[in-house]
Amino acid sequence: EVQLVESGGGVVLSGGSLRLSCAASGFPFSVYDMSWIRQPPGKGPEWVSSIKARDGTRYYSDSVKGRFTISRDNLRSTLYLTMNNLEPEDTALYHCARVDPGVELEGDNRGPRLDEYDYWGQGTQVNVSS
Repeated sequence: EVQLVESGGGVVLSGGSLRLSCAASGFPFSVYDMSWIRQPPGKGPEWVSSIKARDGTRYYSDSVKGRFTISRDNLRSTLYLTMNNLEPEDTALYHCARVDPGVELEGDNRGPRLDEYDYWGQGTQVNVSS
């Protein structure tokens, strides 16, 4: 059974940092592209970042580029999102998601459509106060 379990969320002051983790199990993590997606309160999900399995190439949305870093540890089957200089606008439920194998990651600001993920985690809440 495929499982994605996020952790590391919490409450932080504006300008602070957090590192989110996503523990994956039930599938060969090292061969799948992965993404972080967030859902702000009262809004729809928005793509944050993706990382390729093959060569670790990373892509970001403009809203987080330069502040967030996506990474992966294939030996531990874990995906990470290091978030620095957090802003109140980053408040959201953060999900990790597995990219459908038939989808090709295209670049910055061009994340997969929401229907191009085959598994999502339940999410971890990040609240940034000013």
